[in-house]
Amino acid sequence: MPFEEFDDMPITWSDHEDIAIKLYERFGDDFSESRIYRIRFTELLTWILEIPHFEGKKEESNEGHLEQIQAKWVYEWRDNQ
Repeated sequence: MPFEEFDDMPITWSDHEDIAIKLYERFGDDFSESRIYRIRFTELLTWILEIPHFEGKKEESNEGHLEQIQAKWVYEWRDNQ
Protein backbone atom coordinates (compact mmCIF):
# COMPACT_ATOMS: atom_id res chain seq x y z
CA MET A 1 0.00 0.00 0.00
CA PRO A 2 1.56 3.32 -1.02
CA PHE A 3 2.17 5.80 1.78
CA GLU A 4 -0.37 8.30 0.42
CA GLU A 5 -3.19 5.81 0.99
CA PHE A 6 -2.58 5.98 4.73
CA ASP A 7 -3.83 9.58 4.64
CA ASP A 8 -7.34 8.21 4.11
CA MET A 9 -7.25 5.77 7.03
CA PRO A 10 -9.54 6.59 9.95
CA ILE A 11 -7.86 8.07 13.02
CA THR A 12 -9.21 7.45 16.53
CA TRP A 13 -8.34 8.61 20.05
CA SER A 14 -5.89 5.74 20.55
CA ASP A 15 -3.82 6.85 17.53
CA HIS A 16 -1.76 9.35 19.55
CA GLU A 17 1.23 9.34 17.22
CA ASP A 18 -0.87 9.73 14.07
CA ILE A 19 -2.70 12.67 15.63
CA ALA A 20 0.60 14.25 16.66
CA ILE A 21 1.95 13.89 13.12
CA LYS A 22 -1.17 15.55 11.70
CA LEU A 23 -0.83 18.42 14.18
CA TYR A 24 2.84 18.87 13.27
CA GLU A 25 1.93 18.81 9.57
CA ARG A 26 -0.66 21.51 10.21
CA PHE A 27 1.39 23.81 12.45
CA GLY A 28 4.99 22.89 11.63
CA ASP A 29 7.40 25.01 13.64
CA ASP A 30 4.74 27.52 14.73
CA PHE A 31 4.84 25.78 18.11
CA SER A 32 8.08 25.05 19.92
CA GLU A 33 8.34 22.32 22.55
CA SER A 34 7.48 24.68 25.41
CA ARG A 35 4.55 26.20 23.48
CA ILE A 36 3.12 22.76 22.69
CA TYR A 37 3.04 21.93 26.40
CA ARG A 38 1.30 25.25 27.15
CA ILE A 39 -1.58 24.69 24.71
CA ARG A 40 -4.89 24.57 26.51
CA PHE A 41 -6.65 21.24 26.22
CA THR A 42 -9.77 23.00 24.91
CA GLU A 43 -7.76 24.33 21.94
CA LEU A 44 -5.98 21.02 21.41
CA LEU A 45 -9.31 19.19 21.42
CA THR A 46 -10.73 21.53 18.78
CA TRP A 47 -7.69 21.03 16.51
CA ILE A 48 -7.85 17.25 16.89
CA LEU A 49 -11.52 17.17 15.98
CA GLU A 50 -10.67 19.14 12.79
CA ILE A 51 -8.18 16.52 11.54
CA PRO A 52 -9.39 14.90 8.30
CA HIS A 53 -10.55 11.30 8.82
CA PHE A 54 -10.57 11.67 12.61
CA GLU A 55 -13.45 9.52 13.81
CA GLY A 56 -13.31 10.13 17.55
CA LYS A 57 -15.99 12.06 19.39
CA LYS A 58 -15.41 14.98 21.75
CA GLU A 59 -17.08 13.03 24.55
CA GLU A 60 -14.52 10.20 24.16
CA SER A 61 -11.55 12.45 24.86
CA ASN A 62 -9.86 12.52 28.24
CA GLU A 63 -6.85 14.10 29.89
CA GLY A 64 -4.74 10.99 29.34
CA HIS A 65 -5.30 11.05 25.58
CA LEU A 66 -4.56 14.77 25.36
CA GLU A 67 -1.38 14.46 27.43
CA GLN A 68 -0.13 11.59 25.26
CA ILE A 69 -0.89 13.54 22.10
CA GLN A 70 1.01 16.58 23.42
CA ALA A 71 4.01 14.40 24.27
CA LYS A 72 4.00 12.71 20.85
CA TRP A 73 3.66 16.12 19.18
CA VAL A 74 6.78 17.29 21.04
CA TYR A 75 8.66 14.14 19.87
CA GLU A 76 7.53 14.83 16.29
CA TRP A 77 8.68 18.46 16.59
CA ARG A 78 12.07 17.36 17.96
CA ASP A 79 12.52 14.83 15.15
CA ASN A 80 12.09 17.61 12.62
CA GLN A 81 14.55 20.06 14.15
